[in-house]
Amino acid sequence: MQTSTARIALVTGANKGIARQVGKAGARVLLGARDATRGISAAATLTAEGIDVHFIHIDLGKPATIQSAAAAIEAEYGRLDVLVNNAGIVDRADGPPGKASIDAVRRIFDTNLFGALAVTQAMLPLLRKSSSARVVNVSSGLGSLTHNSDPAWEFAPVKRMGYNASKAALNMLTVLLAAELKNTGIKVNSANPGFTATDMNDRKTLAF
Repeated sequence: MQTSTARIALVTGANKGIARQVGKAGARVLLGARDATRGISAAATLTAEGIDVHFIHIDLGKPATIQSAAAAIEAEYGRLDVLVNNAGIVDRADGPPGKASIDAVRRIFDTNLFGALAVTQAMLPLLRKSSSARVVNVSSGLGSLTHNSDPAWEFAPVKRMGYNASKAALNMLTVLLAAELKNTGIKVNSANPGFTATDMNDRKTLAF
């Protein structure tokens, strides 16, 4: 087991942007991704920028990889200081409630909610070993009931049953987990990065 003075941070989803910011804050970043090729490539890009980052295989749809990742972190570092639940998906078969594919909605929830919950549960024992741990769930304004009820909101036309509801559920996970851990050293928050051009939305600069 290595003894590291740097904060150990696991970021799920091979997102160079979030991992870059966490790394620039001084953490050792464990970049979790289901696609090894993309994950290794993202880690190499960040390493070239001088960021302390290491690829770790984790597929939110495969519980065994989540448990293996937790075991690897335990063996290597003995703790986890930061968990960023960033992995998320969209599905082209998603849409308004009357038209959305039920299978698509299930797939989205499997990653955006159940995957995040599974990772969180697996990593909690490691987070409890940190003197000051943090859990950050990467959410979206599309998960806001208030925004979705406002016809004047900028993204009001985006009525995706699976994605919007999964992010609303992720916000509930944040609230309930924060309440559960209120008497511990673990702080829990959601973060909304705003609409960002990523691989998930084909690098678009607009939501619709």
